[in-house]
Amino acid sequence: MKMKHPSHTKTGHSRKVAITGLVIFLAISFAPALFGSQFKPDAWYQGLVKPALNPPGWIFAPVWTVLYAAMGVSAWLVWRQKDRAPVHGALFLFGIQLVLNGIWTYLFFGLKNPGVAFVEIVVLWAAIACTLISFRQKSRTAALILIPYLAWVSFAAYLNFELWRLNPTAALG
Repeated sequence: MKMKHPSHTKTGHSRKVAITGLVIFLAISFAPALFGSQFKPDAWYQGLVKPALNPPGWIFAPVWTVLYAAMGVSAWLVWRQKDRAPVHGALFLFGIQLVLNGIWTYLFFGLKNPGVAFVEIVVLWAAIACTLISFRQKSRTAALILIPYLAWVSFAAYLNFELWRLNPTAALG
């Protein structure tokens, strides 16, 4: 009787698929960061009047790194429910909010337009909230993981609004 290699078993195959899925969702989740890295704070941003609660610049990279990783894990947890429930709609919403996430950086830092960026971040916030609600129907853990992301984007929306308010001619920069 020939013994099967453990990696050829159903469990081994399932584990490999799960790990591959996690890597893919992490990569997808970091796509907005890759896109956004083209549009960095420059002299225009440095010259803006900042709101009182504006954090130091060094904080953004570590916070976003954790948030993008969390988003990837969250989407992966939903994807893993595919055998129990339809997940396409929830993952579609996830994709929409990722695209909106990347677009904000272009609008704010690329176009240097805080007003348009503020309108877009409000839409992004709504998309994240819808994604969170949709994820909650598939995985409570996946939804909970997105709460810090929604909170951070809420804070970012405040900062965006204040930067727009304090710098009414900033879009001319």
